[in-house]
Amino acid sequence: QVQLVESGGGLVQPGESLRLSCAASGSIFAINVMAWYRQAPGKQRELVARIISGERTNYKDSVKGRFTISRDNAKNTVYLQLNSLKPEDTAVYYCNAWIRTVVSVTTSEYWGQGTQVTVSS
Repeated sequence: QVQLVESGGGLVQPGESLRLSCAASGSIFAINVMAWYRQAPGKQRELVARIISGERTNYKDSVKGRFTISRDNAKNTVYLQLNSLKPEDTAVYYCNAWIRTVVSVTTSEYWGQGTQVTVSS
């Protein structure tokens, strides 16, 4: 079994920063892609940032220059640094990863439970 556990959400004012963390644990053989999605009330879940094993990254246009995704492969952990936060960044942020376990020859998609980020004055 694999678990993704997020931490680091909270309530901040516009312009402030947060750092989200997501640690993967369990019978992990390899992790390919790790990503952060978010879902605001009444909206569909959307990709915020993605990092591939070779450190290649992709970002949603509206967060480019403000958010930074990184990963620590030794710790099976992905981070999302959120700077210059805006009210429109308010959402539940979900960790996502494509993982091959020690008992599988294919990768499967896993999700964390989500962490709330609220940006409000």
